[in-house]
Amino acid sequence: MTVAEATPELDFDWDDKSFLGHPKGLGYLAFTEAWERFSFYGMQALLVLYMVNFLLLPGNVEQVAGIEQLRALYGGLEGQAFASAIFGTYAATVYLTPIFGGLLADRVLGKRRTVLLGAVTMALGHFLMAFNVTFLFALLCLILGSGMFKGNISSQVGSLYKPEDLRRADAFQIFYLGINAGVIASPLVVGTLGETMGWHWGFGAAGVGMLIGLVIYVAGQKYLPKEHFDVAAKTAKAAQDPMSRKDWLATIALLLLIPVLAVAIVPNNQIFNAYLVWGDQQFALYWGDEKLPTTWLITLDAVVSVSFLAGVAAFYRWWKTKWQEPDELSKIIIGSVFSIGGMACLYMAAATTPAGEKIGLFWPVMFHIVNSIGFAHMLPVSLALFARLAPKQISGTVIGLYFLAFFAGNSMVGYVGGWFETMPVTQFWLIHMGFAAAAGVVFLLFKLLLAPRLMHSAEPEDVALA
Repeated sequence: MTVAEATPELDFDWDDKSFLGHPKGLGYLAFTEAWERFSFYGMQALLVLYMVNFLLLPGNVEQVAGIEQLRALYGGLEGQAFASAIFGTYAATVYLTPIFGGLLADRVLGKRRTVLLGAVTMALGHFLMAFNVTFLFALLCLILGSGMFKGNISSQVGSLYKPEDLRRADAFQIFYLGINAGVIASPLVVGTLGETMGWHWGFGAAGVGMLIGLVIYVAGQKYLPKEHFDVAAKTAKAAQDPMSRKDWLATIALLLLIPVLAVAIVPNNQIFNAYLVWGDQQFALYWGDEKLPTTWLITLDAVVSVSFLAGVAAFYRWWKTKWQEPDELSKIIIGSVFSIGGMACLYMAAATTPAGEKIGLFWPVMFHIVNSIGFAHMLPVSLALFARLAPKQISGTVIGLYFLAFFAGNSMVGYVGGWFETMPVTQFWLIHMGFAAAAGVVFLLFKLLLAPRLMHSAEPEDVALA
């Protein structure tokens, strides 16, 4: 008996292969996420540069409602350190709120309505970024909207497949390709508008992108499994179908991985903070005599990331025709090694450039290549791991817990980024190499000592049939 036969109210073609061998709903979710990431990363690419070069300067900072109260909370920080602290808090909190978004979807609204509410709230936040006075309120809207949107749309990817369908991991690779497509376009549009025509033009373009994503999501509703969401029914079902021992063991395994993932993502996520400031000040970003927008570094990173996401996925499809494919943790360990190599490239960029000269682009480009191979082995794979092991009774909440790693990691990004102007640049990137190495060692120990007992005792579950 198939899942569809067991649950006839879910009028959905589980064997649909009309979108790149996957259900058509994956296409709508991927394009929705692409536009949401266009708006999110476009704004994020501008954020630190906007604060350092405009908003926090005398004459502008006084217009921001609540900024002095926030400065007092940070101990009176100024300049780049204050901008880094604000960025870190924002980038971290964006990944804390998905926990509450998951609870809201699981217990109150359902995933679809929660995603819709999140998209509207985020669009409002992007448009409010166009005004100095509402800067902090705009960040709050973006934080809350992302919390409702991010985890719930990711878990809907899992809902397109039956528990035994092995296309799920491949689907998350495609989903991440959509994310990176948005990241490629956003600095070219949002970043260029912000740096050349005016910061607020860029933020307005991010808002338009979010509205496009909202329209695509609404249009794709008929291609997603129906929720038939009913709070009382879900509560009664949960009482009849309590968490089993293997559900609890799987949850424990995922919780243990969260702090390690947090440390692992610090090197990659510093791209949007101190790395951009460093590039703006020291990289030879010129085409002839014209300086290129610094935010184009994000486009470079996204182009390379997309290429290696596709390349790594194709490599493992070929690999498994001849040998056994590595499991998720093995791939994450491989990703940690490449992350160490990426940080070594930035160390070499700083160490080999004579004082007073601009840094050539060889080592930064090598960083983006090596780091992107690590990214392809780590982030989409870890999300697929959480989606596979999440107990069906708390699937939305567990996917929300996954983003705790990004909350903690981005908190460290903001804190550590404040050291950029107080220490040698070589030492700064060596510290990030240490983050990648420490996480890799713990992942390896986890695989050797804990994974056989905890992870392998939890059978794969569909994250969205709850």
